[in-house]
Amino acid sequence: MTNEWCGWREATERALYGPGEGFYTRAGGPGPAGHFRTSVHVSPLFAGAVATLLCRVDAALGHPGELALVDVGAGRGELLTGVLAALPDEVATRLRPYAVERAARPEGLDPRIGWHGELPAPGSVSGLLFANEWLDNVPVDVVETDADGVRRRVLVRADGTERLGGPVDGADAEWLARWWPVGPDASPGLRAEIGRPRDEAWARAAGTLRAGLAVAADYAHERAARPPFGTLTGFRAGREVPPVPDGSCDLTAHVALDSCAGPRAERLTQRAALHALGVDGRRPPLTLAATDPAGYVRALGTAGAAAELTDPGGLGGFGWLVEPVGGACAGLVAEWDG
Repeated sequence: MTNEWCGWREATERALYGPGEGFYTRAGGPGPAGHFRTSVHVSPLFAGAVATLLCRVDAALGHPGELALVDVGAGRGELLTGVLAALPDEVATRLRPYAVERAARPEGLDPRIGWHGELPAPGSVSGLLFANEWLDNVPVDVVETDADGVRRRVLVRADGTERLGGPVDGADAEWLARWWPVGPDASPGLRAEIGRPRDEAWARAAGTLRAGLAVAADYAHERAARPPFGTLTGFRAGREVPPVPDGSCDLTAHVALDSCAGPRAERLTQRAALHALGVDGRRPPLTLAATDPAGYVRALGTAGAAAELTDPGGLGGFGWLVEPVGGACAGLVAEWDG
């Protein structure tokens, strides 16, 4: 890793995805599951909910001869593996699963899963595109307000040392003014992350669909409540650590999903989405313990996993950005909340 000064976007790109040395591309690494728990790793219930959603998309599209499931930021293929196990045979036989991931294909992965380093071509597939905790790893630049109230890019070296660079201008300044503004009396030290690269990445991802539904699930914040000091952080071996762009840790920042959203998109919490897809964290009735003790224990475990996935103070507080492509899937969000 070079130790030259650069913006956080460039440093993060190199640290996470550098050929052979990036946190996600290093050969033999454990993948995301070795460092943090996503909803996919918490319980098969999450893959089951995605399978339920995929079946709804399939029905809305009239049960096409080929149905796509595009998993963007596929990790080690855990979500696609779980969805394939949960699908009815009638749907699974028509499914074309795409894993989009910059790391190498893991050994032993279901041969039905196609492994791709890039998104499918624009408008080339119909079905469901799902991006679970992908946008938070799309690299972004960080800005900080100086003593004169000017927003400047934060420059960083591979060892994590920072200094302020030049003022933000052009399209990035326009994005900040619209989506992460500060008042005229802004205090020094206020920070923000420029989400424009994520807007563009999401538009490209959703644009791969000819028809269907695109969903992003991620850490998120809204324009009215942006964190004053930003959200950039690191994760390693299950613990939050300082963000150091040397390839030793994950680098992540919450997502301005409201800026990513297209004109037909809807936003809701993961708690609301999973409840509508049949994930229920209520405990089983105690009477079941008397009639079927083993069944009660299984149901209790399922309820505990569902509660973790829908906890409003944790994974349930994640944002879901749900964007229909074409008219067939436009009503699915209303159906979820019904």
